[in-house]
Amino acid sequence: MKPHFRYSPEPALVPVEGCDWASKMVLNPAIVQDPESKTLHMLFRATGPWPAKQKEGKLPPYPIFLGYATSEDGGKSWEADFSRPALAPALNFKDEEIWIVDDQGRRVRDYSNGCIEDPRIFPIEGELYVSVACRMFPPGPYWMADQAPPVNTRYDYVPDWVEKGEGPFYDVCRSNNTVTVLYKLDLAKLKQRRYEEAFAYVCPITAGDVSDNRDVFLFPEKMRIDGKLQYVTLHRPLNPKPFPGGDELGPSIYLAAAETLEGLAGPEAKHRLLASGIFDWEENRVGASWAPLQISANEWLVSYHGKKDIYFGYTQSFMIVRERENDFPVVTHRCPDRLMYAQQEWELPTDYPTPCLFTTGGIVVGGDLIMSYGAADQKVGIAWVNFADLIAHVRTFDQHGNKERIG
Repeated sequence: MKPHFRYSPEPALVPVEGCDWASKMVLNPAIVQDPESKTLHMLFRATGPWPAKQKEGKLPPYPIFLGYATSEDGGKSWEADFSRPALAPALNFKDEEIWIVDDQGRRVRDYSNGCIEDPRIFPIEGELYVSVACRMFPPGPYWMADQAPPVNTRYDYVPDWVEKGEGPFYDVCRSNNTVTVLYKLDLAKLKQRRYEEAFAYVCPITAGDVSDNRDVFLFPEKMRIDGKLQYVTLHRPLNPKPFPGGDELGPSIYLAAAETLEGLAGPEAKHRLLASGIFDWEENRVGASWAPLQISANEWLVSYHGKKDIYFGYTQSFMIVRERENDFPVVTHRCPDRLMYAQQEWELPTDYPTPCLFTTGGIVVGGDLIMSYGAADQKVGIAWVNFADLIAHVRTFDQHGNKERIG
C-alpha cells in the first residue's frame, strides 16, 4: 500500500508585493529542527526585479536571495522575515570586486556573486552547513526560457570583461553556469537574525567550468573509498558527458568523493553514476532532492525528482542506497511511482509554465517525515508522511523499480 502524503491546503509562504527581493517568487525551502526546541527553521529562495542594476535595452535582472522563516507548530504555519534577506549575493560587476573572505580567513573568488538559490541544510561531521546553487551574474526573468517562444536572459548581465580572462573562473563567468557553493551555518546567530554572522563561505563544491551543476549536498560522515576516508556528495550535472558513463545519459544523479571539501570541485575528485532516468516520468532528467537520511547502520533514504518535459513537469519519488566496504554506495531499492506531484490548484503553474512540486528539505520529527517544497516555482508548501510507512513501501521494490519477490 502506498504511504499517505498530507499537504498544506494552502501555500505556507508566497511572494510579497512591495518586497523588492521577494515580490516575484518565494520557493524551494530547506528546513531544520532546532536542537533545543520544537521550532523549525527555514531558508527559502526568493527573487524580484532589481531595477537599480538594469541595463538599457534589457529586461530587469532577477538576483536570487535566501530568506528566513520559522514554525512553532510542526510546519503547519510559518512566520517569515521579509524585512531583509538572510543571505544576499554581492552583485558586483567589476573583475576586481568579485572576491569574498572564506571561513578560513582567505580572500577567494566569490562564486555566489549573482544568485544564491535552492538551499539544502545538512550536518557534516556534527556541524551544520548549507549548500546553494549560485551564478556569477543575475539573469533577467529566467522562467521565460520555458515559454513559447523562449526568451533567454541568462547572459544579459554578464560583463564584457569576462571575454578577456583565462582560467576556470573566467570560464564560469562566460557561461554563467550554476556552481554549488558550501556555507557553514551558525543556527544560533540565524535565530537571533544576526544574518551577517550566520553564514561563512566555505568553498565551491562543483566545477562550473566542467558543467552547470546543482542539487548538491553531502552525506553527514566521511566514507571509506579506495582505502581513504572521503567526503561524499550527491550532485546532478546538467551535462553528464564529462563524467563516467555520461555520454549516453541525460542529467543524472552522480556521487563525488574527495578527501577535502575543496577537492570536491577539483580534478582529484572521483565520480560515480548513482542513478539515471529509467521511468517515463524521468525522461528529461533526475536529480536528488535533499540530503540523505540514515535509516540503518549502512542505508540511506534518498529523495529524488524526475522531469519528463515542460508540460509534465517535476515530480518526486524515493530510493534507498547502501554503503559498501571501500567503495561508493549503490541503489538497492527504487520506487517506480510518482509519489509526489502538483495536484492542488495553488500548486499549479501560472507565470512559470511547468508543473512543479520540488522538495528541497526533509527532516524526521516524531514518526513523520516533514518535507518542504516549491510549488509552481513560485510558492512554498509543506508535506507530511509517516516515515516508517514510506521506508517500507520503497523496500518493496528492487534497484530497478521492480516488485521484490517474497519467499
